Amino acid sequence: MSDLKRTPLYDIHTALGGQMAPFANWDMPIRYSGILDEARAVRTNAGLFDVSHMGRVDINGPDAQALLNSLYSSSIPNLKVGRGRYGVLCNESGGIIDDCILYRFGIDRFRLVPNASNTSVVLNWINRWKTGKVEIYDSTTETAMIAHQGPRSQSMLQRLTSFDLSTLKSFNFIECDVAGVSGIIARTGYTGEDGFEVIVDATDGSKIWQTLTSNGMTPCGLGSRDVLRLEAGLALHGSDIDLTTSPLEAGLDRFVQLEKEFASAPVLRKQRDDGINRKLIGLTVKGRNIPRHNYPIIHNNSEVGHVTSGSYSPTLDTNIAMGYVSTGLTEPNEPLHVNIRGRLVEASITQLPFYSRKRTS
Repeated sequence: MSDLKRTPLYDIHTALGGQMAPFANWDMPIRYSGILDEARAVRTNAGLFDVSHMGRVDINGPDAQALLNSLYSSSIPNLKVGRGRYGVLCNESGGIIDDCILYRFGIDRFRLVPNASNTSVVLNWINRWKTGKVEIYDSTTETAMIAHQGPRSQSMLQRLTSFDLSTLKSFNFIECDVAGVSGIIARTGYTGEDGFEVIVDATDGSKIWQTLTSNGMTPCGLGSRDVLRLEAGLALHGSDIDLTTSPLEAGLDRFVQLEKEFASAPVLRKQRDDGINRKLIGLTVKGRNIPRHNYPIIHNNSEVGHVTSGSYSPTLDTNIAMGYVSTGLTEPNEPLHVNIRGRLVEASITQLPFYSRKRTS
């Protein structure tokens, strides 16, 4: 018997023929119709992802803001109610424990959304520093979280709520009705497209999923989600960022408020002042062979780094990758190659993100 955890939508995934596989101790759909077809659906229409495996950690109480501000890289005091903010949690050495989104529901009410594989690690880290009047509660299994992504996601989701979604700005959220039940709609996502993430009680997740798929949204698995986030130049914890990388090396410095005091601020300020030795870059790789995780990056016949994420991009019709190299090798004209199963393949440094959606004013 499998000891993998299941989301509230597991039965729907299997009924739809989703290819299931272990991911971060969860039994998750990797694909339905196909990874490339699903990625194209999100870029051109709208796709639906079950992201209920991601954590939902509620942090409440009079001292919740102070606790979070002492750990989170982004500033908390100026985070307004009804807004979310991306940031990282780092250890004392500056290594990234996880990258998260923090939502503020009230003066002393917050919800942190960590990656599925790191929920328990994040909980342990926050509890280690807990002081004063703070309550920390893991509500992950009590709720379903569904991502609606793509250029038509707003019009399709609008059918399920009386709230005017056109007024909801990026990284804002609202507590409102969703398909006749109480829920939370946040204008956030991990695909590079406009979209929303909806959180409802676990028992209501299936109703929302079925309503949206019946209205034209394409069910998508984690395989296409990974391709889409790579096209958008978004880091994946465990591949592109981890305890051995700092947010400055990963190009996440804009999400790090070094003027405030938090657990990793001293070492990160030192990195800023002394300079970093390596940096995450984007690569466009020639040929038909896909650059995979851990493939060596070569400069003048010497290994200077390795691929952290790589894939064929259906949107750009080329192979793309991210990886770390010396800060002296980050100029576009540097002659780099990727060692793909013993063969050196030419690679060009490409500014991240690889893909940016067209925005309307």
